[in-house]
Amino acid sequence: MLRERARRTPERVALRQKDFGIWKPLTWAGYHERAGHFGLGLQALGLGHGGHVGVLSENRTEWVLAQMGAGLVGAVAVGVYPTSPSAEVAYVVAHADIEVMVCEDQEQTDKLLEALDQLPRLRKIVVIEPKGLRSFAPAQRGLIVTFAEVEQAGAAVGSSAAIDAALARQTLDDIGLMIYTSGSTGKPKGAMISWRNMRGVVPGIVDRLGITAATSHLSYLPLCHVAEQMLTTFVPIYTGAQVHFGESIRTVQEDLREIAPTLFLGVPRIWEKMHATISIKLHEAGGLRRRLFDRAFAACAPLAEKPRSAWSLAERLTFGASYWLIFRALQNFIGLRQVRVALTGAAPIPPDVVRFFRVLGVPLIEVYGLTESTGMVLGHDPRHVAIGTVGVPTLGVEHRIAANGELQLRGEMVFAGYYKNPEATAETIVDGWLHTGDVVREERGQLQIVDRLKDIMITAGGKNLTPSEIENTMKGSPYIKECVVVAEGRRFVGALVMIDYDTVGQWAEGERIAFTHFRSLVELPQVRALIDAEIARGNQRLAQVSQIRKFHLLPKELDHDDGEVTATMKVRRSSIYKAYATEIEALYH
Repeated sequence: MLRERARRTPERVALRQKDFGIWKPLTWAGYHERAGHFGLGLQALGLGHGGHVGVLSENRTEWVLAQMGAGLVGAVAVGVYPTSPSAEVAYVVAHADIEVMVCEDQEQTDKLLEALDQLPRLRKIVVIEPKGLRSFAPAQRGLIVTFAEVEQAGAAVGSSAAIDAALARQTLDDIGLMIYTSGSTGKPKGAMISWRNMRGVVPGIVDRLGITAATSHLSYLPLCHVAEQMLTTFVPIYTGAQVHFGESIRTVQEDLREIAPTLFLGVPRIWEKMHATISIKLHEAGGLRRRLFDRAFAACAPLAEKPRSAWSLAERLTFGASYWLIFRALQNFIGLRQVRVALTGAAPIPPDVVRFFRVLGVPLIEVYGLTESTGMVLGHDPRHVAIGTVGVPTLGVEHRIAANGELQLRGEMVFAGYYKNPEATAETIVDGWLHTGDVVREERGQLQIVDRLKDIMITAGGKNLTPSEIENTMKGSPYIKECVVVAEGRRFVGALVMIDYDTVGQWAEGERIAFTHFRSLVELPQVRALIDAEIARGNQRLAQVSQIRKFHLLPKELDHDDGEVTATMKVRRSSIYKAYATEIEALYH
């Protein structure tokens, strides 16, 4: 499809990357040519058909050139989270049998060099930004080559016939990509994604989201995650949509304002952070501006789930006045004024956060997918949004609900299996049906995710609880960043709560309360009272059995390096329960 796209629209811009403040374009013809050169360069390094190429980098043009280059010569790309510590990187590189590793810079290269003795199959490290590489020992330098050198070696071969021959050998059932799961309950598993899987998932995404060649997207979530893969590689290559790579993960807000994309994907944490930031700004504005916002928000709240085509003239006038007075400035502030469709997925999100952005005029919809389903398979139809659900299946997806409430899926998008793990594959795919492990229920004709099957808790009184419902209700507060429910076998629901340091810090400054760091802020009695009030507010929206009776404020942020969260910031419950066992027991005495 990349070759076909380069033939059909060679001069159209496919990718844009910001370097030193300047956006540099790459056409479809250039994308195909450079990817081909890199692929041929990999062959020159000795990589054979079916070999594995790893990528350890933030999102950038070279990430997708490495992935597509590998695909053009029949190799398999494997992404590794750039935030992972050396031990996690080494596990994935060893388990995936990676022979050539593409690293962004010296920092990422060091993670591999620290663990070289555990990586017998690794033969070359390709470094994108070679600054600082002279400091390596001569023996290590023999292992290292630059990205530019690999491209040059491929360009010297320069034979499109070699690429055409490699493509002719491929079949739809060949593996094109391996994506490692986040490992929230154990070691990450390598999900094998075939070309058939990618082709199978794309029509449903394009149809549901209305993606065309005119669509533009900012790629910033990790490309080793299926959510970003589907919007940076799978879909654009079929539709000709444009992808932008910002300067860094830290410049996302600034990049959004510059690009004004028409499509935006944010995981719940991104939307929660934007919600908290706007809440802070409104708190600081105070007075007349705050009252104007409150009135506009209340007036437009009934429109959150109503399609624009069904708005009455009075509703259009109400929203129009609110937009020009208040909402337009807020949309500009977050860089989403041109967005035609905005997505949240990859984890549950508080319904209040979705409602907040929809009232502001940001067309936010909730979607659902897994690594094992090659991305999005459920999603709101933008014309029929039911907040709190994840919509209905997309084109080509069959679904059924098992007796235990588990969602099961079938279609071409169901992955090929786990690498070197036939037992887990057999448990996950049964008679062609993908067992998702997620419990669902029908709600207003749409599907609602209740919780992970394995996460549902039973209290000492025998009541079934869904912790994610409780946790999401609490995370709807701008002052609560994370909430980890404790209820299994307990008399009542307890929780470990992590404050949002930025918003609580701003609140404390506004109240003229002194603090020096995270822990000192948490230990303030006024902060305890603030969170107590937020939890009481959340409890009013929950059934009595689900209400949090006691909580412990965590003295630090949950950390990936401490094994408390995954690279995608999913909570590792077992690790947290173990680390805070004393504090948890104290809640029940």
